[in-house]
Amino acid sequence: MAEGMKTQLVSAIHLQDLELHEKPPASNEQDKRNKNLASSTNQTYTVEDAVETIGFGRFHILLFVIMGSSNIVEAMEIMLLAVVSPEIRCEWHLEDWQVALVSTMVFLGFMLCGVLGGYFADRYGRWTVVFGGFMWSAYFSLLTSFAPTYSWFIFLRSMVGCGVAGVSQGFVLKTEFIPAKYRAFLLPLATIFWMIGSMLIIVLGMLVVPTLGWRWMIRISVAPSIILIFLFKFIPESARYHVSAGNIPAALKTLQRIAKMNRASLPPGQLVEPASTERGNWRHLLSPTFRRTSLLLWYSWFVASFAYYGSVLSSSELLEKNLLCVTNADHEHQVKHRQEDGLCYCIPFGYGDYQTLLISSFGEVALVPLNIGLLNLFGRKMTLTVLQLLAAVFFMLINICTTMFGFTVLFFLLRSLVSMNFNVVYIYTAEVYPTVARSIGMGFCTSFSRIGGMIAPFIAQVLMSQSVIMALTPFAVACLICSLGNFLLPIETKGRALLPQAASNGPRPPRPPHPPRPQTPRPQMVRPANTIP
Repeated sequence: MAEGMKTQLVSAIHLQDLELHEKPPASNEQDKRNKNLASSTNQTYTVEDAVETIGFGRFHILLFVIMGSSNIVEAMEIMLLAVVSPEIRCEWHLEDWQVALVSTMVFLGFMLCGVLGGYFADRYGRWTVVFGGFMWSAYFSLLTSFAPTYSWFIFLRSMVGCGVAGVSQGFVLKTEFIPAKYRAFLLPLATIFWMIGSMLIIVLGMLVVPTLGWRWMIRISVAPSIILIFLFKFIPESARYHVSAGNIPAALKTLQRIAKMNRASLPPGQLVEPASTERGNWRHLLSPTFRRTSLLLWYSWFVASFAYYGSVLSSSELLEKNLLCVTNADHEHQVKHRQEDGLCYCIPFGYGDYQTLLISSFGEVALVPLNIGLLNLFGRKMTLTVLQLLAAVFFMLINICTTMFGFTVLFFLLRSLVSMNFNVVYIYTAEVYPTVARSIGMGFCTSFSRIGGMIAPFIAQVLMSQSVIMALTPFAVACLICSLGNFLLPIETKGRALLPQAASNGPRPPRPPHPPRPQTPRPQMVRPANTIP
């Protein structure tokens, strides 16, 4: 009996020693929570991670409507040239080259301010440049309606072109907020707003010009710009710009606002992304990584604008001068459009002419589903190649003698192709350049495009009076060469994340590894010693 009690006492002592060596369960749970907290603190994410995690939601719908409406303003200011040309030709007795000079001066202002706008957008923010462009273009467009002479008119329109260059940076601002898998779907849909702007200015010309004149048409066309100025406060500055400028708190605040609107959450951890002091540096564009891409893109943008405005101005010129179905504009056709004093052409657009312009403008969105399908199936490079090749073919088909219906169908399809191409080259440019050089890259590209816009009026409006085929052939040849150049672009951006830095054109560098976790020694188990009775 005594020996049994002695054995139990020794066993109890050994069990007590065992409990002292083991940690209590409560302490284990507390350590586990501390480790999870430390792990969460060590996690990091980038703006790209946040944009993809938040996904598509209500904020992007608001962004799409407001920033897309900026395309309405841009389209109205550019398409106004085609509608107002017959009116100013008559009022100031202008020759063909003087009418063409109006468009050229607008694109000259766009070209000069395009590079500056891109530089300022990379250095001081996208939102600031776009908002300033709205204010600038609306102010000078309103002044245009009071122009007393032809010289004042072309000067004020060049100032409008400068403001529109700032507005075009809105495409960069919009692109930087949209997740990668939605860009190929949402960005082509922006052509709907461009079509609305084109059709709106044509309808204004149809209703206002015959009764109140072209000056009141311009004054009324400023109204969308004024409305957008007040709506633009709902769009924040780009979070990608904030991190490139080193302003992490502002970027985080923007991302939190977007996540709240979309009813989503940010990735766990801290927003970490290196700042850059090389923002807006044009040397990025000619670095070994992007040199070939930039050179080919500059020509592609030149041709995109050259072909687009060539198609727009050619249609209005053929309608105004009744050159449809005429191989050469002979003396009879030229005299037909001169006043008795022989100083200018003076035949305003009729209802049928406005109707043809409206139908051809609708062509800008008719093939958007096809555009989206090509972008998702074949990527950006091949889509650009195919669209430019088809545009070259349709420019030559315009030379065929046909009826008004046939003419309308051909120009409908041509406008669709050149509009789709312009939209795709916008998407590709915004995707291929890194954040630190995205706006300056877009600025250089849009400036080269306006060189095409400056040349197009002298071919579509001046050379057209001499020979229709001579006027349309340069557009077809330029598109054919550009198709080959697009095929040689070295980078495909389909499904690729937007690059923050200009170091490489490959995938984003990996995140820095987490610091090693401290190793907690495991408790040693002490077995009770055998007891000898």
